Amino acid sequence: MTEAPATASSPAPWPTTPLAVLVIGAGFSGLAMAIRCRQAGIDDVMVVEKAAAVGGTWHTNTYPGAACDIPAHLYALSFAPKADWTRTYAGQPEIAAYLRDLVARFDLGSRLSLSTHVTGAVWDEGQALWRVETDRGPVEARVLVSGMGALHHPALPAIPGLSSFRGPLFHTAAWDHRVPLADRRVGVIGTGASAIQVVPAIAPEVGRLVLFQRTPPWVMPRNDRAIGPRLHALFRRLPLARRLLRGAQFWLREAQAALGFTRVSRLTRLAEMASRLHLRRQVRDPALRAKLAPPYRLGCKRVLISDEFYPALNRPNVTLETGTIRAVTPDGVTLADGTHHSLDVLVLATGFDVTASLARVPVVGRDGLILARAWGERVAAHRGVALAGFPNFFMLLGPNTGLGHNSVVLMIEAQVEYVLACLAEMKTRHLAAIEPSPEAQALHLAELEARLAGSIWQQGGCASWYQDAAGHNIALWPGTVVAYRRAMRVPDWSEFVLTPARSGT
Repeated sequence: MTEAPATASSPAPWPTTPLAVLVIGAGFSGLAMAIRCRQAGIDDVMVVEKAAAVGGTWHTNTYPGAACDIPAHLYALSFAPKADWTRTYAGQPEIAAYLRDLVARFDLGSRLSLSTHVTGAVWDEGQALWRVETDRGPVEARVLVSGMGALHHPALPAIPGLSSFRGPLFHTAAWDHRVPLADRRVGVIGTGASAIQVVPAIAPEVGRLVLFQRTPPWVMPRNDRAIGPRLHALFRRLPLARRLLRGAQFWLREAQAALGFTRVSRLTRLAEMASRLHLRRQVRDPALRAKLAPPYRLGCKRVLISDEFYPALNRPNVTLETGTIRAVTPDGVTLADGTHHSLDVLVLATGFDVTASLARVPVVGRDGLILARAWGERVAAHRGVALAGFPNFFMLLGPNTGLGHNSVVLMIEAQVEYVLACLAEMKTRHLAAIEPSPEAQALHLAELEARLAGSIWQQGGCASWYQDAAGHNIALWPGTVVAYRRAMRVPDWSEFVLTPARSGT
């Protein structure tokens, strides 16, 4: 599979004077920020993207079977709907095409610089602007917005001998489509969100597939369906019908959180019963079922949805291994009990390094404060968006703003509107800089930690990528989307340090 470039008419001219807003990353977050900036009258905005096309994770992850686990009509920007999604749950190619279409639809071509790597950013206190270094040259901006996301730096497992494997070896986020899989012996390490999509997609093609399971996931039915021309026509002619469908999908997922999906409750037990029934219906072998039974509470790790994963494991050419991997050898994988699997291809479905992704680009705030050091022992941001000591710097989908039950696009939109409110306040009050106060940020974090302490992610008996090395949940919001949007609707200016512009500037 190859990705077409974004439909930009020409590359963005490189700015020679400070921009009003510079956005890093052209996935959902970055594109939403740029679109809403222009709609709000802020035309002096640029988006820089390290890849050769827009799309973020939906440009990078092209592995077989890649798709979203949120319904397509809910996984779209509210101000940029799409009437003709072809399935209930859209696949990667269709989502990537939707994001590329946004460039043409909102005329972002002249505001987009692809294949541009940001190598660092430093706050200039005297000039009240960000000096950003890129491989295309330096650029200055009054406001810097990070739309980089966290799911783009693959996490590689610390398995002895991994580099010794002689055959093709790649992560799902860097799928090598040049490698033929037909009739070959393929190993897949991991049983997370990408693995349960990859395995059913390639199992009919490969000669033999060995799935090395680290922890069994909770899996719920997907119930995916094709959406035909009649519904496409209805949604085009009657936008209210599409909005009603989106609303129903939203409130169903909000009810899951409100009724206890984010913490251990009676609903947790009911959901577990539904998942076990799904497993029992699709896997008849009691021994295989036992291997696939999660030893922790549902919701502690990401709950996966699939109608094809369990049936794929029933295939005669698929083997599920649950033993500990001792080492990867030049010709395969050896388990702790001595079992050896000879393999031709090895696929790592081992997720992403979320903590490293957030601090990958060196960002230096006031008085030389480096972002990675500012976080110290706990990655955090005020309301997931701003940081004390980093004036005019905002993050989209920052710490603790991910979701386990609903569409993160909804969180992105709430954050974009919050940033726009801050920019409007800067203009109205003639401010040089805006940032949260350390006290407000600390109070927000304390409240967040108190809510997280009783959450399913901390009390469900598992460790997950939601957590850092110390066990802090740095990824998810412990509540409903409605609650987050309410908290983000109007910034509380008492939580901020507002620096007036100097006279004459």
